[in-house]
Amino acid sequence: MDTQYLQSLDEYFCANYSDYVRLAALEGYVRPELIYIEKDGNIARRDPAILRLSGQKNAAELLKRFKSELLDTEYTFNFSVPSCFARLRDLSRKHTFKKVLAPTLKKYHETWETVGEKLNIEPRFWEMIAKGKLYPEKGTVFAVALVCRMRHADLVNLLNTCGFTLKKESVRDVVVSYLIEQRVFNAEMRDACLAEYRITTIPIKK
Repeated sequence: MDTQYLQSLDEYFCANYSDYVRLAALEGYVRPELIYIEKDGNIARRDPAILRLSGQKNAAELLKRFKSELLDTEYTFNFSVPSCFARLRDLSRKHTFKKVLAPTLKKYHETWETVGEKLNIEPRFWEMIAKGKLYPEKGTVFAVALVCRMRHADLVNLLNTCGFTLKKESVRDVVVSYLIEQRVFNAEMRDACLAEYRITTIPIKK
């Protein structure tokens, strides 16, 4: 299979990943000056995006070094247990995961039952998540979006209902953003992208 998509992922990652502390720790990384003096003598600030790997002359070498040190340390649980107060609050909220999930899945000709068959989550727990008795972890929302081939806006909407956002300083978030934005949903290609960045905390059934 053509691996051009992996090169495209690397380019996307270099242009978007923004954990500058982690990047600056890489041997060979040259930290650009953000503050400079303009011709008129005023102090100006450059766009922090210049700190990303895409701004480094040896980006490919740095990325290879970065990947060699990767270890998926994201949260691995599939769900969390809401407090009694949270459950009561959800009764009056218009946008909860439970309330947004069904109409979102319908757009992709899915139901929570059909999605559950594609997730590596014990069925009884997935049913409790879909019915609002448990809250999904971020990796679970990513799994739902990937198996349903969701568009970016729907992923963001589902994340928001759970209090999550996409973070450019997270390796997992950047890679999932690439998959969603570039519509990389072929299982072999998707899994290759996740493996390339050693992402193991998205519960999709193999």
